Amino acid sequence: MDDRGRLAQSLSGIARCFWPPSERAAAAAERSEQPPRASLPRAGLGAAAIIVLASIAYAMLVHEQLIAALFTDTREWAARASGLRVGTIALTGNHHVSREEVLASAGITGATSLVFLAVEEARERLKRNPWIADATLLKLYPRELQITIKEREPFALWQKQGHVTVIADDGTVLEPYVPPQLLRLPLVVGDGAGSKAKELLGLLDRYPSLRDFVYASILVGERRWNLRLKNGIEVLLPEIAAGAALDKLVALDAEKNLITRDLVLIDLRLPDRVTVRLSDAAAQARMDGLKDKTKKKAGNA
Repeated sequence: MDDRGRLAQSLSGIARCFWPPSERAAAAAERSEQPPRASLPRAGLGAAAIIVLASIAYAMLVHEQLIAALFTDTREWAARASGLRVGTIALTGNHHVSREEVLASAGITGATSLVFLAVEEARERLKRNPWIADATLLKLYPRELQITIKEREPFALWQKQGHVTVIADDGTVLEPYVPPQLLRLPLVVGDGAGSKAKELLGLLDRYPSLRDFVYASILVGERRWNLRLKNGIEVLLPEIAAGAALDKLVALDAEKNLITRDLVLIDLRLPDRVTVRLSDAAAQARMDGLKDKTKKKAGNA
């Protein structure tokens, strides 16, 4: 706006001062009825800016991923074209895991190139299989790959919350079900029993005759074990010095055939005593025998 425009605006304002009151009021009302100028709040501008930036970042990320995928495919194609594709795979050490499972776990296919195979990544993928404790991959150029597997062995059956699984000696669950050929494995029961089974079963191996008579080992409160024998007797072991308690049990059995008697419970939790509980039938027979003895004594008297 030039000086003449500003002068005209000033004169117009001065002229309005001399309008009659009724005209000034009408002019003010007309100005108030005019809609306000639209403006975008600052928060709206900020949100719009964030959306725009996020869209740009996403587009860049997708673009980079496409470029990386294209580069990888081109690299693999070049390696295969030059004769460096994996041609021979020598696999050893697998007994419970099939060849197909090993290759699938390692991510190795017919299109894998030997040059660009990341052996450490493949090794880590193999170790995610619970049966595989460790693995070694060796490249032999130009086209051979050697894979050596170290497997975990089935060690015991673990029952937890009514479900039985196959575990290794370190407690790793190998199978979520029990195949028929593994039904004869020792059974451990209870929370935490899987990771503590190795210690107890190693202890029972010192007593073969007792070990073979155990149906299940039950972990109580994740602290101590009860042994359920095949004839139904429950043997309560102490939390500490379970080996000494088993020594005592084996000695008593050798002397008095304790574990084959008509009992329901043998309590070895106290170091200075052994407590037994007769079955109902045995308890009744014992009471009847005592009554007969009492009658005989009364008759003799």
